[in-house]
Amino acid sequence: MPELPEVEVVRLGLQAHVAGRTISHVEVLHPRAIRRHLPGAADFAARLVGQRMAGVRRRGKYLWVDLAGPTDAAHQVTAGEFAGTGGDGEAMLAHLGMSGQMLVQPVGAPDEKHLRVRFRFADDGPELRFVDQRTFGGLALAELVQVDGEHLPLPVAHIARDPMDPRFDRDAVIRALRARRTEVKRALLDQTLISGVGNIYADEALWRSRLHWSRPTDRLTRAQCDTLIEAASQVMGEALRAGGTSFDALYVNINGQSGYFDRSLNAYGQEGQPCSRCGTPIRREAFMNRSSFSCPRCQPPPRSARPS
Repeated sequence: MPELPEVEVVRLGLQAHVAGRTISHVEVLHPRAIRRHLPGAADFAARLVGQRMAGVRRRGKYLWVDLAGPTDAAHQVTAGEFAGTGGDGEAMLAHLGMSGQMLVQPVGAPDEKHLRVRFRFADDGPELRFVDQRTFGGLALAELVQVDGEHLPLPVAHIARDPMDPRFDRDAVIRALRARRTEVKRALLDQTLISGVGNIYADEALWRSRLHWSRPTDRLTRAQCDTLIEAASQVMGEALRAGGTSFDALYVNINGQSGYFDRSLNAYGQEGQPCSRCGTPIRREAFMNRSSFSCPRCQPPPRSARPS
């Protein structure tokens, strides 16, 4: 599933190419793509026609488009912002799932095999397409509610800020992290504590911090927590500059191009490869029906987690 850097790459592209444009036509080609919009496809399309895509925003791994009538002076988020404050009203929430893609294509370009929703605009310029091979993602309209000085779609209101958010409160997160009684990687993946971090960047941040994924959070020092959060911020920033991490053709930006941060991974997916720090082969361990990758020498497990 795309994590913060991949979603931010998509957000930046959408902000540059669709923000400020008025929707003239919406075509839902697969009902599963809007299954989270309970009133159905006809309602989804009818409520969007005539709306202006006022700005594209993100909270952690969640992406949405603020909507405004074509004559409204709605706030537009600049391409350089990670998260801003929008206006009241409605937003179109986009969940990319495992294979969702938001593509900007010329009008008349051949349809993608897994095209699910098409948006055309009043300026007759390039159209926006939602493509999703596995149909785990989807689009929905959501009410905006005010949370901590920002307007967020209601389904996203419980999501915490991410380490790259200018208003991220590192001290408060460190206190909350150390108060938990769980494994550190589970805490990193808890989007109500720290958003944006998924399996890939959790493993990379833990490798940089020399912490094993099963270390108890209540036994971490403040310095260790600070190092871990800084590592998560750094690795996601580097991934963003590389266009994200792509392991196959399913994750792409709005132009259909893949990111290349997978070339810079030190832990995730590197089973059997020598640790770039000490040369010890990277180990893969089962974790929450997924895998966790770490260096057995640089990231020793806590004594209670060591195999007998």
